[in-house]
Amino acid sequence: MDSAVARERALDAAETLFYGRGIQSVGMDDIRGASGVSLKRLYQLFPAKEHLVVAYLERRDLRWRQRLAEHVAGHGDARERVLAVFDWLDRWFREPGFRGCAWINSYGELGATSERVAGQVRGHKRAFREYLTGLVGDAGLPAELAGHLHLLAEGAMVAAAVEQSPEPALRAGRAARTLVDSCGRRPGID
Repeated sequence: MDSAVARERALDAAETLFYGRGIQSVGMDDIRGASGVSLKRLYQLFPAKEHLVVAYLERRDLRWRQRLAEHVAGHGDARERVLAVFDWLDRWFREPGFRGCAWINSYGELGATSERVAGQVRGHKRAFREYLTGLVGDAGLPAELAGHLHLLAEGAMVAAAVEQSPEPALRAGRAARTLVDSCGRRPGID
């Protein structure tokens, strides 16, 4: 098995196990068993479990942000693109096996002990906020609205995991619409 295939198998197993059971409850031997990659090869690819966790979060980040952007891009009106973020959260929260935000979960488990994991989480959250800032700017809305929407979305992620319900996305979406509508429409901006 070449390195690229072994790496993908290890990351597939890590994603399933880390997201499904939690990072600290999963050992490298569990990854070996689920991936079919030998321990020796795993440690060649990822010298420590922390390296595997960071790689898992990096790969998941790319897919998560791409899926969000694709969904939002399907909405023509700039203000509706802002609100489409919350529609997408509702879809995500309804996926089988949803266990909350992988980055919030990872930070809760390792943020205090692993600067590399904490940095990866901060980077993901910063990128999400910057994405919202871009959407808000494109819609001609006040810049500070992005921070408010970011907090609504992050709160919805935590609440959805704790409540085991997609309902927080709907509540946050209604609050987001109220905030967007309170900004009023500017002439010439859709």
